[in-house]
Amino acid sequence: MSRRYQNLPFIQKVIVTSMLILFTYLIIQAFNKLGFLNRYWMGILLNVCINVIMVVSLNITTGFLGQLTLGHAGFMAVGAYFSAFTSKTLLVSLPLDIAFVISLILGGLLALVFGAIVCIPTLRLKGDYLAIITLAFGEVIKNILLNLDIIGGAKGYFGISRTSTFTIAYIFAVITIVVSYSLFKTRQGRAIISVREDEIAAEASGVNTDNYKMLAFIIAAFFAGIGGGLYAHNMGILEPKVFKLDKSIEFLVMVVLGGMGSLKGSVIAATVLTILPELLRSVSEFRMLFYALALILMMLYRYDDRLQPFRSKLLTLFKRRKE
Repeated sequence: MSRRYQNLPFIQKVIVTSMLILFTYLIIQAFNKLGFLNRYWMGILLNVCINVIMVVSLNITTGFLGQLTLGHAGFMAVGAYFSAFTSKTLLVSLPLDIAFVISLILGGLLALVFGAIVCIPTLRLKGDYLAIITLAFGEVIKNILLNLDIIGGAKGYFGISRTSTFTIAYIFAVITIVVSYSLFKTRQGRAIISVREDEIAAEASGVNTDNYKMLAFIIAAFFAGIGGGLYAHNMGILEPKVFKLDKSIEFLVMVVLGGMGSLKGSVIAATVLTILPELLRSVSEFRMLFYALALILMMLYRYDDRLQPFRSKLLTLFKRRKE
């Protein structure tokens, strides 16, 4: 099946992929209507979509651009608070659903602006230095939010309409994946990847590395802002302490486990690592132990060279079954 798909013309690939996306959505909705997925699990799947948006967008800068960033939760916070603020105060005259979608886009746009602000002074930095700057950005955003009384400050921002639904989150998750995939099939996407492979060689080949770094940063920040808006309208309350370094590390772990520069891996890792803690609630005393063990096993499976023969056999068996 995989080989047949790879050999299909582009238009047929688009049709097949679109049908699979629609089929997955319809199956989930059917399970919900039949009672196999209750409200609680639909909420978990909504969180899966939000995490997919966050991890795929982070993979643009960390995986494809090759720049380690530790401030992704900061962009999420900007999008979350601004989206909540606009829907609650500025767009109250509009119908709730329309105000919700507009507020998501506005939150993403403000996060994009912050992405550009962070990127401009850090264009010449890389590695640990860039990580430290982005880490500082995340902490600065958190502390600003703690002291802004107009959005609740340290007490939290209450009264946000809980208008996020699985359908909206699924649509935005698909848009994030499609835009990211399409980007890296273009000349601009290949230029971004060339920066990751060898920035000096890319510059010598005529690639304006500053422009492409900026492009990657603002796209990643925009979708992080969208994810933040969905999170805000799902929870109904925002607290600055949620968007601390731990949140950025959580997304980074998902990117690393899914594979740097792998969109499919990001989707799988975000899905597994969002659902797994919920499955372990029945053993709450050992929940974090099992979760940590699962992370270690996933890391060993993906990156330990001694398991290469096992991975090859498993992939071969999987391909045979698909065929």
